[in-house]
Amino acid sequence: MANAIAGGSVVRMETTLSPLGYDDLPRLLTKLTGDEKHSLSAHSTLDVLWVLYDRVLDVSPATVDDPARDRFLLSKGHGPMAYYAVLAAKGFFPVEWLADFASFDSPLGHHPDRVLVPGAEISSGSLGHGLPLGAGVALGLRAQGHIASRVVVLVGDAELDEGTNHEAIAYAGATGLDNLTVVVVDNQSATHGWPGGVAERFAVNGWLTQVVDGRDRAALEAALTKRSPGQPNVVVAVVEPKSAAQTEQSAQTEQSEK
Repeated sequence: MANAIAGGSVVRMETTLSPLGYDDLPRLLTKLTGDEKHSLSAHSTLDVLWVLYDRVLDVSPATVDDPARDRFLLSKGHGPMAYYAVLAAKGFFPVEWLADFASFDSPLGHHPDRVLVPGAEISSGSLGHGLPLGAGVALGLRAQGHIASRVVVLVGDAELDEGTNHEAIAYAGATGLDNLTVVVVDNQSATHGWPGGVAERFAVNGWLTQVVDGRDRAALEAALTKRSPGQPNVVVAVVEPKSAAQTEQSAQTEQSEK
């Protein structure tokens, strides 16, 4: 079963969903963005998202309503294309939905909507909300006795300039939310940054910090599955700088237009 929109309301539709692999993701992204318009936001998060849903998170289309499931919160909601591609690849909704991305009556908008997108835990887009929400969810799960359930939040490095993140980082560290993991996709796009780098921002508040290559899926898996009692975990996934990615994308676009 999957959701679709008809007459402005969500309805259920029968469909066959077949999980796909990592090598299928470029084809799925093309359905969303076109051959020459791969979004930088989508590209920067693709490997992290795949590792999370393929190797780390204990959640599936069959367990999206299980109170003990792991939760993933996409705070970087302004670039959801990779998120949609991975959810479709894992069978949360039909691959056919991707081709209608952002069209009238499509459940897949420019910002994810938790009411319309199967598997989405939060509606996001406006930056700075995912990490505070994640801290609250992690605290709630702990209070309910779901100590094995994990909460993973994905943010961008520039998003950390939002003040709400500072409060959430301090709170999670002080309360020892060791069921909370934050992934910071670092493409060097932050305006202000932090002395000593992104990881130091969390370390001073008592977090376990790890910096890895954001394209190394084995390293990502190792970092994302590591837990330290009494410490929330932050994984800084370093990818190519946004400026370099923009230059490469422009060159590819020019070549395709010749």
